[in-house]
Amino acid sequence: MTTQVTATASTPRSSSFLRIAIALQTLTLFLQAVSAGLLLTSSYGETLHSVGARVMYGASMLYVLAAVLAWRPGGGSPRPVRHASGFLVLASVQVVLGIAHVPSVHLPLGVLMFGLSVLALSRRNL
Repeated sequence: MTTQVTATASTPRSSSFLRIAIALQTLTLFLQAVSAGLLLTSSYGETLHSVGARVMYGASMLYVLAAVLAWRPGGGSPRPVRHASGFLVLASVQVVLGIAHVPSVHLPLGVLMFGLSVLALSRRNL
């Protein structure tokens, strides 16, 4: 009698892609904080913050893609996909609040997103 064993862990390649995607997302969020400071002090800050928002949103979509690719090959837990999808929802809300000029919610949400991204990055590197 033979038994079939399925791998529950993702492949090392997709796992490293996921770590890179989370690191990129964390970096773009940090750069958004820097450009927000420039927004208050320089004439080109608004342009940098606007471009950075697009890059940050793209990094969030890349995080979702990396999470799906890391989950599918091994058939492991879909938890990283849920985290990445939730983060994409937060990024969407953040973009809408930024366009609507609601800094009372936009700024704290940005801090929360950066903290969550750092937490996700630290958990993937353990």
